[in-house]
Amino acid sequence: MRACFSLDTKTEAIPLVPLTPDTLASWLEAHPPRVRAWVEANGFKGKPNSLCTLPDEHGRIQGVLVGLDTEAPVWSVAGAARKLCPGTYRLDTDQDVAWLTQACIGWGLGAYRFDRYKSAEKPAPVLQLPEAVDADEVLQVVDATALVRDLVNTPAQDMMPEHLAEAARMLADAHGAVFSTVEGEALLSENFPCIHAVGRASSHAPRKVELNWGEDHHPRITLVGKGVCFDSGGLDIKPSNGMRQMKKDMGGAAHVLGLAKMIMAARLPVRLRVLIGAVENAISGDAFRPGDVLTSRKGLSIEIENTDAEGRLVLCDLLTEACEGEHKPDLLVDYATLTGAARVAVGTEIAATFTEDAPLYGELEEAATRLGDPVWRLPLHKPYRSSLESSVADIANCSSAPYGGAISAALFLQEFVDPQVPWVHFDVMAFNNRGRPGRPKGGEAMGLRAMFEVIRARFGG
Repeated sequence: MRACFSLDTKTEAIPLVPLTPDTLASWLEAHPPRVRAWVEANGFKGKPNSLCTLPDEHGRIQGVLVGLDTEAPVWSVAGAARKLCPGTYRLDTDQDVAWLTQACIGWGLGAYRFDRYKSAEKPAPVLQLPEAVDADEVLQVVDATALVRDLVNTPAQDMMPEHLAEAARMLADAHGAVFSTVEGEALLSENFPCIHAVGRASSHAPRKVELNWGEDHHPRITLVGKGVCFDSGGLDIKPSNGMRQMKKDMGGAAHVLGLAKMIMAARLPVRLRVLIGAVENAISGDAFRPGDVLTSRKGLSIEIENTDAEGRLVLCDLLTEACEGEHKPDLLVDYATLTGAARVAVGTEIAATFTEDAPLYGELEEAATRLGDPVWRLPLHKPYRSSLESSVADIANCSSAPYGGAISAALFLQEFVDPQVPWVHFDVMAFNNRGRPGRPKGGEAMGLRAMFEVIRARFGG
């Protein structure tokens, strides 16, 4: 049980009353004049994420009014988890179980703190989980999101390929999954040449990380994650301001571990496979160069237009492996912090999404809207494939044109995906540049809750 929650519903708790501007008036009418005067004096209007603490005759907190976010229930009390004084609180509302569940999840997301390197903070407020709410479901979502955030927030000094692999091993051990890894020069003998090329310049050996869980006869889901633990840009080095947050470039790997955690914790009847390419894109005399030609696992030759377009090279070997053999997945999902162009297209707070499976995206969009976990579909526009043409190889690793970079990157990945396999590609920021209720500044899971809902609806049995 996370410290921000309590299952003890018998202990006296301070009521949290969610209100909108419309429902505030009727609530005030039912209370004494002194309460109405206090609320009015504090300027509380029921606006989303606003608070008004109500004192009793002795100056103690007798209740808290919370401005209700009607567009996304998950964020309705999320801000309160960071604003309220220490104490035990309970939701005082007649909302249904679905609303209560999302509000509790939001509380847990809002209570998140990354305190690995900080002195102890003051005790956090605690929310009683209503008896009607499935506590396991709430904790599964909150814990998986916290895992993603923790991994992304950890500085590169403590989150190199070996650390990322250890995080995957610990997750596998916790859920009875099978963990394996291919490291260093063994990547060449095992035919992962692009992963090796990207990571070979680092003193931290590159590796392919794999996790398998579930019964063979169940539907197969494969999750692929970009795990670039730090991205200098390689020989096409980034400027200092572009490198500052590149600890987050393993955010795709963090996402697939978080999603795997949710799937395994929920015991979904699926055969789960997780593939991660864990590398550091560093600079040394052994770094791969602009103009080099790599031969991928699929056999396609790739001309290196830019060494800073390295994530797709890591992914292409994994996507190829995911589609090999007789046991191809019934669903293939990849997450990557792949392009700045996606941020230009949809901003930093929406998961850019690519798929040609319209019904699948329809389910994803519905879940994303309902859960406050926004996604937006960008097109796999085939004419842009020409921007990846090379005069010396089968394909270039990126376009030299300044436009449509997120689309051309997705088209590059599509070259390595079996067209018969349902595939979803997420190009995510994995980071909040600003703090919002339930979404503190720093590492973030994007499109995670929505994708899990789709998987649970399709394969939950």
